[in-house]
Amino acid sequence: MMQNKKSAIVTARMTPEVKQRLQERARDANMTLTQYLIICGLGQKIIQVKGLDAVLSELKAQGRNLNQLTTLANMGRLTVLRSDELIDRYADLCAAIRRLTKEVR
Repeated sequence: MMQNKKSAIVTARMTPEVKQRLQERARDANMTLTQYLIICGLGQKIIQVKGLDAVLSELKAQGRNLNQLTTLANMGRLTVLRSDELIDRYADLCAAIRRLTKEVR
């Protein structure tokens, strides 16, 4: 996907206090001031999902583990025991992601 180069400049005058508040809100939303102002100006919602970082970290870790297990099993160097536990933990993680996405909607 190609991105358009941002070349238009908008100048806005405001008090230092307003600028400070906008910068704080942008930082709280993990955005640059430009991103924050564009989203707010276009009437879009900013949605923050608390706990998502922990879930994504766990998802990445489980993905790495699954890839390693799959590779070893395909090489014939490993027979997966207690795979039902692995499947259960993965199902728990998927359920957590579903709960988070329902909150966002």
